[in-house]
Amino acid sequence: MTRIERFDKKEIMFIGDYVPRQCGIATFTRDLREAVAGQAGKSYRCSVVAMNDIPEGYRYNGDVRFEVRESAQGDYHRAAEFANISNATVVCLQHEYGLFGGPSGAHVLTTLRRLRRPLVSTLHTVLSNPLEDQQKVLSEICRLSTTVVVMADRARQFLQEVYDVEPEKIVVIPHGIPDVPFVDPAFYKDKFGVEGRELILTFGLLSPGKGIEYAIRALPAVVEKHPNVAYMVVGATHPHIRRQSGEEYRTGLHRLARELGVERNVIFQNRFVEQAELYEFLCAADICVTPYLGEAQIVSGVLAYALGTGNAIISTPYWYAQEVLAEDRGRIVPFKDSDAIAQQLLDLLGSDLERDAMRKRAYQYSRQMIWPEVGKRYLKVFKDAQKKPIRPVIVVTRSEATSADESAPTYELPEIDLRHFNMLTDDTGLLQHCIFATADRRHGYATDDNARALIVASMYWNQTHDEAILPLLQRYLSFLCYALDHETGRFRNFMNYDRQWAEMVGSEDSHGRALWGLGVCVAMCKAEPIIGLATRLFERALSTVDRFVSPRAWAFTIVGIHAYLKRFGGDSEAKRSRTVLADMLFRCFVDNSSGDWPWCEDVVTYDNAKLAHALLMSGKWMFRSDMIEMGERALRWLLDIQTAENGNLSIIGTNGWFPRDGRPAQFDQQPVEAHGLIDACIEAYNVTGQKYWLKQARRCFNWFLGDNDIQQPVYDFTTGGCRDGIHPDRLNRNQGAESTLAWLMSLLLMAERQTQQTLGRTDADKEVKVGGTPSASDLPERTGQAVVQNG
Repeated sequence: MTRIERFDKKEIMFIGDYVPRQCGIATFTRDLREAVAGQAGKSYRCSVVAMNDIPEGYRYNGDVRFEVRESAQGDYHRAAEFANISNATVVCLQHEYGLFGGPSGAHVLTTLRRLRRPLVSTLHTVLSNPLEDQQKVLSEICRLSTTVVVMADRARQFLQEVYDVEPEKIVVIPHGIPDVPFVDPAFYKDKFGVEGRELILTFGLLSPGKGIEYAIRALPAVVEKHPNVAYMVVGATHPHIRRQSGEEYRTGLHRLARELGVERNVIFQNRFVEQAELYEFLCAADICVTPYLGEAQIVSGVLAYALGTGNAIISTPYWYAQEVLAEDRGRIVPFKDSDAIAQQLLDLLGSDLERDAMRKRAYQYSRQMIWPEVGKRYLKVFKDAQKKPIRPVIVVTRSEATSADESAPTYELPEIDLRHFNMLTDDTGLLQHCIFATADRRHGYATDDNARALIVASMYWNQTHDEAILPLLQRYLSFLCYALDHETGRFRNFMNYDRQWAEMVGSEDSHGRALWGLGVCVAMCKAEPIIGLATRLFERALSTVDRFVSPRAWAFTIVGIHAYLKRFGGDSEAKRSRTVLADMLFRCFVDNSSGDWPWCEDVVTYDNAKLAHALLMSGKWMFRSDMIEMGERALRWLLDIQTAENGNLSIIGTNGWFPRDGRPAQFDQQPVEAHGLIDACIEAYNVTGQKYWLKQARRCFNWFLGDNDIQQPVYDFTTGGCRDGIHPDRLNRNQGAESTLAWLMSLLLMAERQTQQTLGRTDADKEVKVGGTPSASDLPERTGQAVVQNG
């Protein structure tokens, strides 16, 4: 094929992960692409849009035409644009929740909603009892799809009953397998050093959900009657599991085998096995065991391959196994039942006749699953999809999104860029100031900034699960640990560059910000050691706050308490502190405000919106309509007095602030105020459900991008930093910590809001009646259901 012919051809484009990434779906995508290409001949070019779970990506072959970083939402926009301008006549999505960024993989909806091509979606996970986000994501994928392909009849049933998918939209095509001959297991045993031994096999990427420990516990009874039996566990530890917990699971399996005295009967092949060798392992096995721990697996590549090589199979009753092992094509045992596994192993090892008959039934059943047959069926689905109408796509610009009633899912935010954030961080923590865009070490560090850096790192981790952020997160947490005087319970704030404290007690505001950062860390991080330290610091520091007199310190602490309670909603002391602080803040507003001055002080100064934010948040969760009304009134007023004649945000300046009975200073304007307004407006929307607040949040966010009094971007796209503010005639060109953190927190807030909009989800969707009792769904978030990946 010439280069011109290659790019002029009609195209079938697959979206999924792809080899050499070590994942069952990556292998499936490759095999499906090759099978379809084999059936299509010269009629189509088959290409891939590959999902990357690591920043550097993978060394792909020429099949891959475009790469998407799973956590970079902008990449999903561009993937759709790439597909739309290509010669693709149909797009085939390989869907598994864990492949894509956002809650339950919601980022992929950004691509699908912009796509102007027929979409065929292959579903590798279909849950019968999904979490709310999982149901929303999968339902929306099905709505956007021309055709939905599943690999089991039960999945078809779930789609109709749980996700309300039209029956005519669903096609069942089995999991593909290579076409290999039916051979005697003895043929390959010498290659793996088990000649003359009965071989039991489990294979696939290792993770705790595989249940291999139950198979090992079954071995003593088997070894007693078959002393030469070998149980071989083939496969590397799943890359995500290895990054999170190393080889803890595999090490535990080794230890268990030693404790049971069967270590000589258990063989671990700790490596990722390529497909050709994998089939040799399967062909050598007398029995294949899949002892998985839960039923929620609608397809299994492992089980499909075992059928395809004609294995005798023992499996727990996950959904796919129940379906394909029916009619005595395999043996089903209860979950977590080592005795049942042992009984079936003994039965099959003791009867060559029964074992061989089962092997033949499995092999004959699998002939419909060979890749040429599967490729032929997919190609027909693709051709049928091209005959169906394509839905319209609406693209919204930034200015249009700002004036719209609802945030548009197609509105593209700047990419989250941590270069400047990383540059400001050394082995102590985050430095305070910059000269232009270079760290100024003369001013050292501040607890204020390291607390906000902890918030940025926690939010970034929560949204992206990028493990590269965790060392930084722990550095900021370590700084706060050192900043806390554990005897007095008070934080110190300013530290010189030589790591000497410049003060023995920090301001109340810095203490409140530290509690805010710790609360967010507790809420958003999942590593128990990090949560443990953050919780200990939070509890110690919280004990001193009820003696504070600063309304801003109260407000920062209240926001931190609310974050903390998302994880530990039953903490009575935290809830008591929230009530005390919220009452003090509310009383401050009541005592000082008037009809034209709805404010708690006689001067509007800094971090103003955080006060209204705390009232709104407390009013919702304490069922206090008076607090909500006061917070909403104060926030509307702050927005009104900070709106220029042309409608853009005009922040109250530090050169004089805004005194009662005076005029607001116009300069210097600081980024921290824009962030506070964005955060408060999003909270106001969560509390009230009024879309006005989203419009205001976008307007405040656009201040960073140039919708301000001097019409210049405050955010620096070239460095990833944020300029320190706006003067009457120019930008402050220094890019210190406070301004950069304000930008990053604002961007992360807007990215989270955009993701919620993609899901059609808001906190306001869960109505909380003031004075009533919240439902379980209103209160702290529940633990997510584990998603079982294909493999």
